[in-house]
Amino acid sequence: MDANPKSCPLLKVGQLAKKTGKTTRAIRFYEDRKLLFPEKRTDSGYRLYGEDAVLRIEWIDRLQEMGFSLAEVADFMSSLKSLHTGPVAMERLRSFYTDKLDDARNRIARLERLAEELEGSISYLDACQSCSVKDHPSLCLCCDRLPAETPRPQLVFAAVKAITS
Repeated sequence: MDANPKSCPLLKVGQLAKKTGKTTRAIRFYEDRKLLFPEKRTDSGYRLYGEDAVLRIEWIDRLQEMGFSLAEVADFMSSLKSLHTGPVAMERLRSFYTDKLDDARNRIARLERLAEELEGSISYLDACQSCSVKDHPSLCLCCDRLPAETPRPQLVFAAVKAITS
């Protein structure tokens, strides 16, 4: 979407909801939380929104993907509005995005480690598919069907302990 929209027709709340994938109730909730403001109202009181409302909702969605609650989004928007010069506001935004990028990279690294741990567990459990022993699951903790040097995945053994104790 163009971040600098040209003169576009104004959208009623239902149209804005449809365009953003939100409900009309969510749009009104955003208004109540001071996250979104109609550009104007019709003579009969209908709220009308510009294309910037679509951009704002998409930005709010991104902030929520970063872990923000709507209250935190409102506080963040308020703090940005309180900055009186462009360079100061842009530096605050840059600093914020830099911190969030670091957070995202750390989460990705943790998820990659988890994926490796899950892959190792699945690989280990593949050997269990050919097991014909009908013993209690607690005996799986000392399985002798795998070579002794085979690493015993913590995820597997923690689960076995949980179901057998």
